[in-house]
Amino acid sequence: MRTLSRRWLLLVLLVAPSAWAAESAPAVLAKHPDGAAVASGHHLATEAGMEILAKGGNAFDAAVAVSATLAVVEPISSGLGGGGFFLLHDAATGKDVMLDARETAPQSATPEAFLDKKGDLDRDRSVNGAWSAGIPGLPAALVELSSKHGKLPLKTSLEPAMRIARDGFPVYARMSKGYQSRREVMQRYPGTREVYERNGKPIAEGDLFRQPELAKTMERLADQGFDGFYRGETGKLLLKGVKQAGGHWTAEELAGYRVKLRDPIAFKYRDWTITTASPPSSGGIALAAMLQILEGWDLKSMDPAHRTHLVVEAMRRAYRDRTFFLGDPDFVDIPQKVLTSKDYAQGLRATIHPDKATPSDLLSGNPTPLEDDETTHFSIIDREGNRVGATQTVNLLYGSGLIPSGTGVLLNNEMDDFALKPGTPNAFGVMGYAANAPKPGKRMLSSMTPTFMESADKVVVLGTPGGSRIITMVLLGILGYDDGLTAQQVAALPRYHHQWLPDLIEAEDGTFDVGTIKQLQAMGHKIDLPGDTAAGGRGSSHVWGNLQTVEWDRRSNVLSGGSDPRNPVGSAAVSQAH
Repeated sequence: MRTLSRRWLLLVLLVAPSAWAAESAPAVLAKHPDGAAVASGHHLATEAGMEILAKGGNAFDAAVAVSATLAVVEPISSGLGGGGFFLLHDAATGKDVMLDARETAPQSATPEAFLDKKGDLDRDRSVNGAWSAGIPGLPAALVELSSKHGKLPLKTSLEPAMRIARDGFPVYARMSKGYQSRREVMQRYPGTREVYERNGKPIAEGDLFRQPELAKTMERLADQGFDGFYRGETGKLLLKGVKQAGGHWTAEELAGYRVKLRDPIAFKYRDWTITTASPPSSGGIALAAMLQILEGWDLKSMDPAHRTHLVVEAMRRAYRDRTFFLGDPDFVDIPQKVLTSKDYAQGLRATIHPDKATPSDLLSGNPTPLEDDETTHFSIIDREGNRVGATQTVNLLYGSGLIPSGTGVLLNNEMDDFALKPGTPNAFGVMGYAANAPKPGKRMLSSMTPTFMESADKVVVLGTPGGSRIITMVLLGILGYDDGLTAQQVAALPRYHHQWLPDLIEAEDGTFDVGTIKQLQAMGHKIDLPGDTAAGGRGSSHVWGNLQTVEWDRRSNVLSGGSDPRNPVGSAAVSQAH
């Protein structure tokens, strides 16, 4: 026994220092991912991105492929006739930039142009047809991505989208139902009827949906670059179609569109560096305010009710500021340094009662502008460590409903994202003010918030559609990653939202249990729970968003992706380097 004891002691003495050394030695972090990851709102777009990566392209080439393919397969959400924000990280230089491809107001789009004979806002003109459309930015973004950041020719990166547009893809349920809800408007325009109806019958789930004219438009973009869309044959067809529908664009303003390169907003939240969208997105400033308010508390140790209470109070204050201060930075002086500072966040935190809701009418002002949730997002990391987070949109369901004949391009209706008449509700029953009033060449305020997260050992890309809820969904995703959740767990997180006015917590079905609901109500919160009949809800389905995220764990050098389970056609894919 003594011999055995001595041997055991000797073994402990030999092993313990080794174990201690292993635990105390700094982890070796991978410099480059062992492969690539793509997550998007449609599996065909994810596959297109992986196809281009397999051909030797980088994350920026893949972004062209994913974006263009989404323009083909998700016309309900985005397209060449819309715009978006592309958050880019160049691994070689370590630099981040936001490519702003938001649509711009044409010269004709004065506030007076959207009033009827009585001086009231003409709702039909603001959301339907040619007058509702801003000058598209997405095609210019694809050219910029390819020429300034990509490795492959633009034509190569656009090939998957052109092929799918020519050969077709099966119509899915959301697409056919969306068309039925917009059919009355979309039937007004010959170019739209040619694409979405065959022999007088609208598209139906399971139909093979081909878009040969859109394929030709993409071919001209692939062959001629910027001029292939904004000038030449496509430009002429766009101008003709807008004019025939009663609108007015000029050749000069169409050819004069330019993407803007903007410095992203960057700030610290606990152990993370957050890099996110800058104005004309409202998302980055709001995220900075909310997260810097919240880092004053240990959220992980709190019960669900108190954690939700504090998160909601942070949301409330950030959305109030969004209303009054934010717009296109080329037209509006935004106090960005103040709004994103820790001192300002500390001051807002001091106004929050730990157990009592702050009535929104005590934070004086008026409701915040909204945009619709028919938007899309994708996230990419490549084997070099380059990354892209992109959110793109045509605004409402199928945008303006107008396709200029011969183009296949469904135009956006982003003009309704402006405050077309101050103090008058837009399509969603909310109002805007001077900072977001339309002017020629101005970009409308947006909630799109593509975001990067980086800690000592992890890199994350995330984003989502969801209108004004985009910002709060990204916030909850960031908090989820900080809690240690996986990419797929983050994509599936239950969601809740508060936007200052209306003074109401919106929540998905099943987000809160009955006990948490009662605690929140006791604090003074009003909660919209349409799906929770046990808690007094209306019993209807209530889910939102389509979060797409990818993560690189530098300790294990493992890539993973998360695609929102609410969206049956979305997907995330990971490839391993060989």
